[in-house]
Amino acid sequence: MTDILIVEDNKELAGVLCDFLRAENYTVSVAENAEKALALYERYGARLFVLDIMLPDTDGFSVCGRIRAQSNTPILIVSAKTGKEDKLLGLDLGADDYIEKPYDIDIMLAKIRGIFKRRYSLDELSDDNIRINKISRIVYKNDLPIEMTAKEFELLVLLIENKGRALSKEYIFNTIWGSDSDSEQQTLTVHIKWLRRKIEDNPKNPSKILTVWGVGYKFV
Repeated sequence: MTDILIVEDNKELAGVLCDFLRAENYTVSVAENAEKALALYERYGARLFVLDIMLPDTDGFSVCGRIRAQSNTPILIVSAKTGKEDKLLGLDLGADDYIEKPYDIDIMLAKIRGIFKRRYSLDELSDDNIRINKISRIVYKNDLPIEMTAKEFELLVLLIENKGRALSKEYIFNTIWGSDSDSEQQTLTVHIKWLRRKIEDNPKNPSKILTVWGVGYKFV
């Protein structure tokens, strides 16, 4: 999965930010328009969007809304639009932060580090009777450890980190197995079945990992 997806049509600005982020050891992809950005996200996933508002094919607000409709991926809006209404719209659509152009690169990097620290550095995740230690990579149900494969663990973490949101099968598969994987999407269905056997009280009538017909799965 890509750490940061920069959506910016100004190639020079995108290149400078990309260089600084890579120097901080982030993996970075760049898209100059919304169509390419959404295609990259669907294929490879991303841990953070750095999203310009004024794009050549559509506005970044539409992109923000589409991303937020399917995942909790953090979004940092970067825009020359400095009006209060634009900031409120971006935040209301689900952006995590809004920074004005031109920006100070040190402030930008600090905001990005802050987002990653808040969203991804937690050592544990928990929901009801399920607890996940991300350091030891152990899952507990009712405080008893459950044996899990690496892919089962990664799949459960992804679902819980996006609790309440329906994730498409394509997004889940590409995030966990990678778009270039030799595996087929059927392996996702099998892993969901195995995961339900391990964490659901009644795997045949699941109450945590639900199928969203025509879309994929969500954790509730």
